[in-house]
Amino acid sequence: MVNVAEVIVDVPAMQVDRPFDYLIPEELTDVVTAGMRVIVPFGPRTVQGFVIQTKVTPDNHKLKPIREVMDLLPVLSTELLALGDWLAKETLSFKVSAYQAMLPALLRAKYEKYFVRLDEEDAELEALFEGYETLDWKKAEANGLLKVIQKYLKNGQAEVIYQVKNKITKKKARYVHLKKDPVQLEEALLDLPKSAKAQQKVLRYFMQTGETKITQKALQERAGVTTEPIKKLAQVGILKIVDQEVARDPYQGRVFEKTTALPLLDGQKQACDQIIEAVEQNRAETFLLHGVTGSGKTEIYLQTIEHVLKKGQEAIVLVPEISLTPQMVNRFKSRFGDEVAVLHSALSSGEKYDEWRRIEKKEAHVVVGARSAVFAPFENLGMIIIDEEHEATYKQEDNPRYHARDVAIWRAARANIPVVLGSATPSMESFARAKKNVYTLLSLPDRVNQQDLPEVHVVDMRDELRQQNRTEFSRILLEKMKDRLAKGEQTVLLLNKRGYASFVMCRDCGYVVECPNCDISLTYHQATHKMKCHYCGHEEAVPNHCPSCESEHIRYFGTGTQKVEESLTKLLPEARIIRMDVDTTRTKGAHEKLLQRFANHEADILLGTQMIAKGLDFPDITLVGVLNADTMLFLPDFRSAERTFQLLTQVSGRAGRHELTGEVIVQSYTPEHYSIQYAKKHDYLGFYEHEMQMRYRYQYPPFYYLTLIGVSHEDEMTVIRTIRQIADYLRSKLHQNALILGPVPSTISRIKNKYRYQCMIKYKVEPELQAELKSILEHYQKDQQKGLTISIDVQPYVLM
Repeated sequence: MVNVAEVIVDVPAMQVDRPFDYLIPEELTDVVTAGMRVIVPFGPRTVQGFVIQTKVTPDNHKLKPIREVMDLLPVLSTELLALGDWLAKETLSFKVSAYQAMLPALLRAKYEKYFVRLDEEDAELEALFEGYETLDWKKAEANGLLKVIQKYLKNGQAEVIYQVKNKITKKKARYVHLKKDPVQLEEALLDLPKSAKAQQKVLRYFMQTGETKITQKALQERAGVTTEPIKKLAQVGILKIVDQEVARDPYQGRVFEKTTALPLLDGQKQACDQIIEAVEQNRAETFLLHGVTGSGKTEIYLQTIEHVLKKGQEAIVLVPEISLTPQMVNRFKSRFGDEVAVLHSALSSGEKYDEWRRIEKKEAHVVVGARSAVFAPFENLGMIIIDEEHEATYKQEDNPRYHARDVAIWRAARANIPVVLGSATPSMESFARAKKNVYTLLSLPDRVNQQDLPEVHVVDMRDELRQQNRTEFSRILLEKMKDRLAKGEQTVLLLNKRGYASFVMCRDCGYVVECPNCDISLTYHQATHKMKCHYCGHEEAVPNHCPSCESEHIRYFGTGTQKVEESLTKLLPEARIIRMDVDTTRTKGAHEKLLQRFANHEADILLGTQMIAKGLDFPDITLVGVLNADTMLFLPDFRSAERTFQLLTQVSGRAGRHELTGEVIVQSYTPEHYSIQYAKKHDYLGFYEHEMQMRYRYQYPPFYYLTLIGVSHEDEMTVIRTIRQIADYLRSKLHQNALILGPVPSTISRIKNKYRYQCMIKYKVEPELQAELKSILEHYQKDQQKGLTISIDVQPYVLM
C-alpha cells in the first residue's frame, strides 16, 4: 500500500479539470495534507497543483511522485476546498481558478521561500537554523528537515516568508533585546563611567519599564539617545541588536480613538436582538437590514460583531467601494483595535498578504474588505455582513464569475451562522426574497438623530436651456452653493462619469473620434491633453483638423469632472474644491487623504464620481447636487432605473446627517421618470412596487433567471457562426418556456480588435441548463485555444 495525493493541477483546460493521483514520496508522507500546494510532473513539464485529499491505495507503479511541496501548512481549509468545488460548478469555471481566487496575489506570483526563527530560546531550533535567523527552504528540503520544521510552524515558533523574485517584499525592523537580568543590569549601571550619560539613560529605561525587547527607533525616542550608546552596550554584551521581519501594517502609526457601544433606538435594538438570537442558536439565517440612510446600520454591525467575538467566533464585513473603506475601517478599528484585518485592492500585495496571514494565524478576528474578503480563511466564523448589498461591485466580472452574496450564504449555511445584508435601497431580488420570507426583513424607517431626510428638488434642465443657461449648474444649485459658502457649510457634487468631456466631435460634419480597436468614442482628458479609450487603453493626441472633412471646428462634448471643476472655479472663484475620480485617486492612500482634507474643512466642495455617493458621513455637508441624474437611465440594461434610484437615494443620504438640515438638488433632462420621482420622495417601497410591475411585464429578474453567453474573435464571421450555432443548440435542448434572445452584437460590438456578439437565456426552472452549457464549452474547446472566447455569465450584472 502507498500514500497518494489527489491533485488539481494548475492547467486551466476542460479535460484536466479533475483530480490526478500522485505518489507521496516517503520523506513527505507526514507532511502532505489537503489544502497544500505542490509541484508535480504533468506531461513534459512540471506544474503547481492543489492537494484536495490524501488516501492509501494499492501500489501502482505508474504513479508519478510529487516533486516538492510549496507549503508546510495548508493554504486552503477543507471548507474553502469544498467552497471552491461549489464555486466552479455554479460559475462554470475551472476548479483551479476558483482555488486561486481565494488566495492573496502574493501566493500566486513566482517567489522564493525561506523560514524565519521566531523563538530564540529553543536550543533545538537554534541548532536547526545553525544559529542564523533564517533558513532557506531548498536547503531545509535537501536536508530532509521539512517534517521537523512543520512542528515549529504549527506552534508559532517559526514562520515561512514568501519573497517575490526580483522584488523586495520583506519589511524589517531593528529590535534591541536586553541580555541581562535586573540584578546584572544594576551592576552594569554602576560599572559604567560617569561620562557615559547616554548609556546610563538606556539602562535606566530598561530598569524603569521592565521591558526586555523594543524597536531601536522607539528606544531612541523614549530614552532620548542616538544609535551610538545602544551600539556600545551591544558590543559589551548587555544588549543584542537584531533585524527582524515585521508584518506590514497599512495603518501603522495611526491612532484610532477607542469607541464604545452607543445606545440603540427601539428599531435598532429589535434588529440587533434578532441577529444575536440567530448567532446564539447557531442558526443559518439571512437577514435583510433595510434602513434609510443615517439609520444606524453600522452600529448594529458593530454591536452584533461584539457579541460574536465574545462567543469566541469571527466575523467578515464586506464593503463595496474602496472609498467606503477609510471610514468603515476607522469605525471598526476604533471599536475592535488590532482584532481587525483589512483586505481591499488599494493595499500593496505585500500588505494584503500580511493581513491575510494575520487572519490565518488567528491574530485578527474581524475582516473588513471588498468582494474577495468573503474568502477570508477563518475557521470559526460567527457571522457575515454585506454592507450596501445592492452594489454591482459584489459580482466578479471575470472567471470565476461569483457574487459575494451567494458565497456568503453558502459559507453561512455550512457554518450555521447568520448573514446580514444591509442597504437603504436593497436590490429587487433581495427585497423580493424578504417579501417571500426567504430572507428575514429588519426595517429601520427613521434616522438615528430623528432628523428628517433631506428635501429633494428636481430641476428640469430643459427649462434652464430655454432660459439661455448653458453652464453645468442650474440657477437654483448655484444660488444654494453660494449660500453654503457664505455659511461655511459643505457641498457634495456628484457627476456620473470621469474625464474632461465625453467625446471629441467635429461641428461641421459630425465626425466623432473613435478608438481604432474598439467601437467606442475616445474620452478627452485635459491633464494630458489626450484622448483615451477606457476599454483597451489606446491613447492619441487631439487632432487640430477633422480627419474626415478637414474642418477646424473640433469641439469637446459632454461633461467630465475636470470640466466641471474648471467651470466651478470660474463661477465660484472663492470656493476650495476637491475633485475625486479615478484620475485623482490612482495613487496609494489618495482616497483617504482627499476625504481627510474634506473632513478637516480644507475644502468647501467635494466633486466626484459615483465613489462619493455612499458611506460618507461628515457633519457639515448640508447640500448635495446631482449634476446629471439621467446618465444611467438610458443604458441598454434592465437595471438602469433601479441603479439610478439607488444612486440618487444614496447620494441624497450624504446631506444633513447630523444637526444641520440637508438639501438635495437633482438636475435632469427627464425629471418625470419614475425612478427620479420616487427618489425625490425617498419612497423605496413605491419604487419597488412600480419596478416589479415592469420586471414582471418584460420577464426579468426576480421573476426570471438570466444567463448571458458572449462570443468574441478577431474574425466577425466566426463569431456570428458560433453564436448562432450555440443559440440553435440551446433552443433544441431547453424547455419551450425558456426564452432565448438574440444573437445580437454586444452594446460595444468590438473591443481590442475582437468582435463581440451575445445571446441571453431567460428561464424559470431549467435543471439541465448547467450541463448543457458545460457541453457547449467542451465542444468549442479547440476553437478557444485558437483565439475564440466564449464567456458564460450566470445571473449577469453587466449586460454590455
